[in-house]
Amino acid sequence: MLLGIDWVPSMDIRLSVLIDGLSLTFALLITGIGALVTLYSTAYLGKHPDYPRFVLFLMMFMVGMLGLVLSDNLIALFVFWEVTTISSYLLIGFDNGSAKSRRSALQALLLTGTGGLALLAGMILLGNVAGTFELSEILQRGEVIHNDPLYVPIMILFLAGAFTKSAQFPFHFWLPNAMAAPTPVSAYLHSATMVKAGVYLMARVNPVLGDSELWFWTLVLAGGFTTVFASVLAVRQTDIKQVLAYTTLMALGALTLFIGTGSPDAIKGMMAFLVVHSLYKAALFLMIGIVDHETGTRDVDRLRGLGRKMPLTFLGGALAAISMAGIPPFVGFIGKEFLYKAGLGHEQATFWITGTIFAASALMFVAAGISVLRPFLGKPGDTPKPAHEGPWVMWIGPIILGAFSLGFGLFPNTVEAWLVAPGTWAVYGDYDYTVDLYLFREVNAAFLLSLATFATGTVLYLVHRPMRNWLGRVFEANPIKFDPGWDRVLDGVKALAAWQTRHLQSGVLQRYLLIVFVTLTVAVGGTIWAQDALDFRIDFAAQMDGLLFKHWAVLIFVTAGALLTAYTGSRMTAIAALGVVGIGVALIFIMFSAPDVAITQLLVETLVVVLVAVAMLKLPNLNLGDEPRRPGHAVLSIATGAVVTAVLIGVLQSDLDRRITDYFEVASWPDAYGRNIVNVILVDFRALDTFGEIAVVVIAALAAYALLRGTRYGGDAADKDGGR
Repeated sequence: MLLGIDWVPSMDIRLSVLIDGLSLTFALLITGIGALVTLYSTAYLGKHPDYPRFVLFLMMFMVGMLGLVLSDNLIALFVFWEVTTISSYLLIGFDNGSAKSRRSALQALLLTGTGGLALLAGMILLGNVAGTFELSEILQRGEVIHNDPLYVPIMILFLAGAFTKSAQFPFHFWLPNAMAAPTPVSAYLHSATMVKAGVYLMARVNPVLGDSELWFWTLVLAGGFTTVFASVLAVRQTDIKQVLAYTTLMALGALTLFIGTGSPDAIKGMMAFLVVHSLYKAALFLMIGIVDHETGTRDVDRLRGLGRKMPLTFLGGALAAISMAGIPPFVGFIGKEFLYKAGLGHEQATFWITGTIFAASALMFVAAGISVLRPFLGKPGDTPKPAHEGPWVMWIGPIILGAFSLGFGLFPNTVEAWLVAPGTWAVYGDYDYTVDLYLFREVNAAFLLSLATFATGTVLYLVHRPMRNWLGRVFEANPIKFDPGWDRVLDGVKALAAWQTRHLQSGVLQRYLLIVFVTLTVAVGGTIWAQDALDFRIDFAAQMDGLLFKHWAVLIFVTAGALLTAYTGSRMTAIAALGVVGIGVALIFIMFSAPDVAITQLLVETLVVVLVAVAMLKLPNLNLGDEPRRPGHAVLSIATGAVVTAVLIGVLQSDLDRRITDYFEVASWPDAYGRNIVNVILVDFRALDTFGEIAVVVIAALAAYALLRGTRYGGDAADKDGGR
């Protein structure tokens, strides 16, 4: 279904809506889980003095995600993409008094923001290749895009945006650090929103950018490695919130892996696992939030025996953990089974796909035990606060989500008909494929792998504490550490900024001008030379035959003013001579029938000379004749003049594009009610730009006035204070 209105028609940008199985699935997850998280936050943060600000950021986040998944226009999608980036930054850094929160928020902003810029470039390229920015139309032009030379750059740019947003290796480290956010944010961000935005993007463009070897191997290798790597990191954590954060990385890697696999069975398994993960992950985060809120700790070594004092929280967490472990009859078992079936049925990289999912599933079994079994069973542990059940608005969310996990497992036709099947058709691009979800039908290879997963997971859980200690030593010995490496990268950026500020922004006006003109000369002149852009075979003698005495007189007049400016030893004489050059330019305007522009030029030159002369009365005496000659400056001046001359010659050699000129000639009187086209351009067609220029002049004048007054008062103060 397509709806929309024009936003920026001249740039083909519309606020249009595309509703299909994929966008509807995400929209339901965003709004449904978002409602439970908002309800939960009323108890978790309701007494916080900045709670209204938190709700504002959370709603902004929700609107951004809804706009992202429902947008049909690529540019509008990018706008909402950046709304999620900004709002997640505000949410992660909600506790702005904490240095850790500020660092984590900035890290997420910079990484995902950089990826967003790459994505914008990819969207512009894709829109130009497809001839439209409407996704519904782009999805019909996959063959055209695949055959275009820009296919590879487009794919790389899109994946850069998706990988940073969904924290795929090597951009994985920002996501666990985002746990600095309040628990309701973590539950929402990890289950249904921001981190799945990259997954949504890859799934959305799969019919267009998929079905290529580069797409397949990039997503399969990156997603598979992220899946196993994150699972290993999850079981070495002692903070349950960190355990859940790394399991989110595992899920994102698995989703990426199966989008890249691209077969209909893989897409079906991906959509099933998308729903499965959203349900159990939101419930588990809400569960550990209650535990932290009521006991004062999330440390798995201190939490024991909470089930007796927090039975409802235990119930919600247990339902979610069983689904996470993939145990029947929960929908998590169905999701895992279909991932195994997709991996076993794929012709390429079968061992890699199936092996990574098996390893990750076994470790997820362990993570489920660490998150729920250990805290809630056994003898009660010593916690900072006496454990007790939380208010109903907190435990109702985990129970509802856990009940959905059980209900969808017992009645898979429901989730199939409403979510998985429509989403599979949208991602795969084929509405004739039959989607059939079921709990159990026969003993096959996928079922045997599930049994092996349970056995392996049980053994690993029994030895998870010594395994965690061993993994800790291994990772500590590893010299490659991404999170500290991020700090070194930022330190390098700061050092580079300090260096360029010291050399390029020294406060010396002469150096500023030198850098500007060197850059202009080298960049423009080098481009002209490299591209062989000019034909210098011009009959200058024939061109000069048309010059009259008045032309020669103005030329000599301007040249004399320029030479006097360069060679005089008097500052006042230099300013006056520079005014002579400006008057000569005004005479050129008069000779070519532009008296209004000439008058403007004369006024500007007169005012500049007068104002500068007045300002110099306030400045100390300076004899320019005492300074040494600078041959380098002379060479740069000649080179810059030559480049500008070459550009003018190039313009005169080509036919002028009169489309804008013709438009102004036609529209000047009917639209702006003015016959002087130049004036109409300045005050109507470019009114905002002209206003900006006036504002700049006013600000500069005020700054100059303040500087001159400050210099005088500073001198008086110095005299009174003994000249210090």
